[in-house]
Amino acid sequence: MTISVSAVAPPAPYDETIAERTYAGVLGKIIGVYFGRPVEGWSYPAIRERFGAIEFYVAESLGVPLIVPDDDISGTFVFFRALADHPDVRPLDAAAVGSTWLNYAIEGRTILWWGGLNRSTEHTAYLRLKAGVIPPATGSIALNGRSMAEGVGAQIFVDGWGLVSPGDPERAAALARAAASVSHDELAVDAACLIAAMEALAFTERDMTTLIERGLEFVTEPRLHRLVEEVVTTCSATDDWREVRDWIEDRHGYANYPGNSPMQTNHAAVLMSLLMGGDDFQRSLSICTSAGWDTDSNTGNVGCLNGIRLGLAGLSAGADLRTPVADRLFAVSSDGGECVTDAVRETRKILAAGAELRGEPVPPVTPRFAFEFPGSTQGFMPYPGAGLDQALTSLTNTGRGLTAAFRALAPGTRADISVETYCDPRSTGVAGTSYFEVVGSPSLYGTQTVRATLDVRGDRAPAMNFFIDVYGDDKVVETRRAERRPLAVGVNRVSWTLPDTGGKAVYRLGIEFTSGARLDGSVTLVDLDWAGAPEDFRLGMAEELSPDLTPWTTDTAWLRTFTSSAANLAPDYTTTFSLSHPEENGIVTIGTADWSDYSVASRITFNQQDAAGLVGRARGHRRYYAGLLSAGRALIVRRRDGAQTVLASAPVDHRIDDVRDLEFRLFGERLSLLVDGAVVAEAREDAYAGGGAGLVVDRGAILARGFSVQRWEPRR
Repeated sequence: MTISVSAVAPPAPYDETIAERTYAGVLGKIIGVYFGRPVEGWSYPAIRERFGAIEFYVAESLGVPLIVPDDDISGTFVFFRALADHPDVRPLDAAAVGSTWLNYAIEGRTILWWGGLNRSTEHTAYLRLKAGVIPPATGSIALNGRSMAEGVGAQIFVDGWGLVSPGDPERAAALARAAASVSHDELAVDAACLIAAMEALAFTERDMTTLIERGLEFVTEPRLHRLVEEVVTTCSATDDWREVRDWIEDRHGYANYPGNSPMQTNHAAVLMSLLMGGDDFQRSLSICTSAGWDTDSNTGNVGCLNGIRLGLAGLSAGADLRTPVADRLFAVSSDGGECVTDAVRETRKILAAGAELRGEPVPPVTPRFAFEFPGSTQGFMPYPGAGLDQALTSLTNTGRGLTAAFRALAPGTRADISVETYCDPRSTGVAGTSYFEVVGSPSLYGTQTVRATLDVRGDRAPAMNFFIDVYGDDKVVETRRAERRPLAVGVNRVSWTLPDTGGKAVYRLGIEFTSGARLDGSVTLVDLDWAGAPEDFRLGMAEELSPDLTPWTTDTAWLRTFTSSAANLAPDYTTTFSLSHPEENGIVTIGTADWSDYSVASRITFNQQDAAGLVGRARGHRRYYAGLLSAGRALIVRRRDGAQTVLASAPVDHRIDDVRDLEFRLFGERLSLLVDGAVVAEAREDAYAGGGAGLVVDRGAILARGFSVQRWEPRR
């Protein structure tokens, strides 16, 4: 079969909305990654001997969690934030995407495979960025060599650019080219452009041959045209994908190219899976994973494109791939409070960015959990802590919300549902489950208020209460419950202000239904939300938080709730924690993007350093406000990528080894720094509307005694 490049009139759009197909693409991406993730690095013979063909998730059979951090997921959804973070750069260029890398990647810990200079393509590009090289030179063959620059990585992070460009392959390819050239060059960049263009076209075109033909219009590299034509021709000559796989191994296997994960092999595997899988979503994933090579990356690309192309109906035509995943994913980055997320929330970000690009109204803000897409659960599942007393029979999206059905709900039984708000310490970080650690902060904190809408149909209503699970250094899970309250038939609006957890992480929020007499029925969770900073989040002395603390303790459960890019962060047995960094901008943060008006405070011992202080409204670790003490001056600064702007400066009596009480207040555009209870500097600016709180040190060390964040408004 010969591929010809020709203009094709766009067909009529499908009945499904762009929003729904975007969600199907996001969901297809994460399903594909989790499908292939457990056997990444396995040889083809090993996969075939153990499984024959992999037709469903195999994580459980291998004794590993299904939902784990993965570079394909984190890179796709984190680097995509370049659009929102750089609204002044249109069209988006490689330099803006490179700045996004530096803002969200914590060196050695998040997003990338940190395999070393000239060993890992992405690590190499990061080091070029850090050294001041301007993209696209960071990914160039001239600087890094062909084996680095033509690796698979360009296409594994590309799906967001196709998703944000429905029906517009030209824009998708341009965005993909800018983003891919941060780390790659030539053939790899064009491969990324082809995938993104095909995904943009898949919103309105179902035929795979047409998608390939039209996608190639945005490819300039002759070598890629030849590779695609060879793969298509080989696929058309047989109905046995293993024959095609053997041909790829012989002609384009890893042994044919330099580098440890060449683009050619993996791109051919993606095309083979799309062509040989036909309109069967599950089969396309099975082929891609069973074939070996870069199984999670390739199957993620296949899942995204076929999610868009086939829609939610196609995605659900085979085995139930959605229920085990339940929309869940980790977007691991320096923006720690956004780590635990789901397919619906990421879809909303893509839809908002797409509307902005097209000059259309941005979709209105919805509650955190609104379940607006068919079948979406946003991470809600039956509560895993329930035992034989669990009366829940199903949890399904009924189109008006998430409906929890129960049978024989009576004294002694309960129907419990829950959602993770932080990484579950019992199922993540297990050796061998992922090359990438969970780095992040909780999304929910003690003293925040949770609000929900519950709809009860039928003749009688159960009672309900909220509950949370918290986890501390004693490795014991504590469940804390709200007061039980009766529900009424009809719509109920309920709320709960969480208790102070004493610094322990809230990693699960749940709703429990009970009844004083047998009840068969259901309750629909229409929406659930929380927003803004906690009323009063406090950490005390380290020895209070960790009773078994010693001078040699370097890690605690409460300390892991802070997202750190500092060289050294540790609990300190004389205060709360110590922070040290040999360069500028050693930073630790906690909190979420919607923390807007609050104060952050700590008693700081200023050991030797150039500057140090408190951080507010951090979105990543190179975009924030800070209140600092430096060289006898109090400063309020704005950091934006590599630049730091002084917004206010005032003299202050300050010496090395001083112990000072610092408080940094942020309310609207008003920024105030207090030292020992007195305002010493004020500024007005609203460039950053919200984000996490923390501490920062430039070239030195500090000790922090206590740490607090309080929702704040000035007195009238």
